[in-house]
Amino acid sequence: MANPAGAIGIFDSGIGGLTVAQAIHKLLPNEQLIYIGDTAHMPYGDKSPELIRKYATDISENLINSHQCKALVIACNTASAAAYEKLRDTFKGRLPVINVIDPMVEYIISQNNIKHVGIIATKATVASGVYQEKLARRKKELKFSILATPLLAPMIEEGFYNDNISSAVLHEYLSNDILKDIDSLVLACTHYPLIKNQINDFYNSAIPLLDSAEVVAHKLQYILQKENLLSQSRNNKDEFYVTDYSKHFAESAKIFYGEGLQLNKKSLA
Repeated sequence: MANPAGAIGIFDSGIGGLTVAQAIHKLLPNEQLIYIGDTAHMPYGDKSPELIRKYATDISENLINSHQCKALVIACNTASAAAYEKLRDTFKGRLPVINVIDPMVEYIISQNNIKHVGIIATKATVASGVYQEKLARRKKELKFSILATPLLAPMIEEGFYNDNISSAVLHEYLSNDILKDIDSLVLACTHYPLIKNQINDFYNSAIPLLDSAEVVAHKLQYILQKENLLSQSRNNKDEFYVTDYSKHFAESAKIFYGEGLQLNKKSLA
């Protein structure tokens, strides 16, 4: 049985999931966060579903067994698509598991003004078919167009964003006919909020951009309230780990989350 005083465990293939962690921190300041970025194996976007499930399970077991986390947030679209069902079933009855896809799907189908949604994501997320299946099944009249944008996450991880290189890559992707006539765009990767302004510029602010960080934070709040797991006061500092440490990751993490964040290396062995 999860303890309300426990921490919220969050993980991603790298440091992009810090955008989700930041949204949770803002909405739920009393909650301790423990974050693991699997930088040793990033990006997940070009890995097999079986390998992604193994990585996700190893990290989740560490968060639950070593840190006694009371809830688990999969802050990665690729891992959510490949590993959510396994993690949900593995830890059923022990703690709630939240992914970044279902809350966004719920939001999209609740918005009557969205008629034709575009989705940009990693190759693995697109290949999983998870957005396509869920949207088609739950709102048959909704049109959707999904495009794999495999260069974006590694480009952002390497520090290329809000510059000429990222502008050129974005223009190539967003000009694709697949995204023609969309009325909203889902940024279906937790890295993409860092280039949100550039995407907004491409569309001249005419297309609403939907990123999952705030949506997921509110879904987590709802679940914690429902299961009486909200913390009433903060007792411990947030902890941030990566499976492969470098100064580059440490500097990039501050951009994703903010100053004051300190990364530490964690071995899952």
